[in-house]
Amino acid sequence: MQDAKTRFSELLNLVQNGEDVVIAKAGKPVARLVKIDPPMQRRLGFLKGTVPEDVLEPAGKEELDAWEQPLTS
Repeated sequence: MQDAKTRFSELLNLVQNGEDVVIAKAGKPVARLVKIDPPMQRRLGFLKGTVPEDVLEPAGKEELDAWEQPLTS
């Protein structure tokens, strides 16, 4: 573990290059450093079309009845 503290930058370089690094304490593995992939960028506004003006209006009886029907496959 002390070696890992001393060589932390070097270990991060190894991980950045695709290697997994296992850190041990008293000869027993306790942690693994692994490279993580950066999160994907999300693009907003990728769907075409418009939102109906009544989207926030309460549902009518017919629509509510349809929601209460059992699902069939």
